[in-house]
Amino acid sequence: MAAEEEDSLYVLTAVLLTPAQFPSVLGDDYPAACAVLELEPYAEGYGLVLGQDGAGARWTVVTEDVTQVACAIAAWDCGVESDLSPDERDVVTVLPGWPLALAVSAPGLPEPHDPALEGELGGIGPVLVPPDTSDWGPAQRRLGADEIALQWAQWRAQAEDDVEFVESGGEPDEQVRRVLEEVRGYLKTPPPPGRVRSAFASGDARTLRADGPGWSVVARTDDIAFVLLDEAPGEIRTVGRGRELPQLLTALDGIALRPAA
Repeated sequence: MAAEEEDSLYVLTAVLLTPAQFPSVLGDDYPAACAVLELEPYAEGYGLVLGQDGAGARWTVVTEDVTQVACAIAAWDCGVESDLSPDERDVVTVLPGWPLALAVSAPGLPEPHDPALEGELGGIGPVLVPPDTSDWGPAQRRLGADEIALQWAQWRAQAEDDVEFVESGGEPDEQVRRVLEEVRGYLKTPPPPGRVRSAFASGDARTLRADGPGWSVVARTDDIAFVLLDEAPGEIRTVGRGRELPQLLTALDGIALRPAA
């Protein structure tokens, strides 16, 4: 195989890394996500392009051209082919491995594998790897919240319509109340960028996402909320609307960061 082919990047997917939209698996907020990749948390953000080289090794290209990456993602979401070739002048860094798990690979190449960091590449490390889904921790908690936000109707169908604002009695109730108090604290003291995010939902509603030390909250402004905790592996707590939740969600949406239109 020619050296030029080995150095080529075969793009598989891309994601945005901005204050309002970033892979939550990397952290509870935008600065934390940037820190994992050793990037400065610039307000403009970055685009992450995930692909394979000619030998099949995984690489993540970090580009400053957020618009190019956003346009490519939008086209792909609509089923339209779109070439994504970051300009070298916009590339901030190239990192070995992928921070996210991908189930696809480039046709005609060896199976995706970690690059051999030796010789000229010996000083790059460490290799990025997706979180281990066999265990429960902050990354898995955030991934669970991602899934609820993505499949809201499915998870909402499993919740009781008449659930109270916070179910009474027992330790779980105290855990949920603690989380809600921390969420309210964001209204008084602004959290790091990305801790509270707002995304489009059906009608006039918004999907809200709030994260903090050991917890994640997913809610819709016209509905209920779900809470996930590091200390409760795999459990999903439901917070009913009652009289308090609508006001809290409206206030949160007012301070939430929104993806660019």
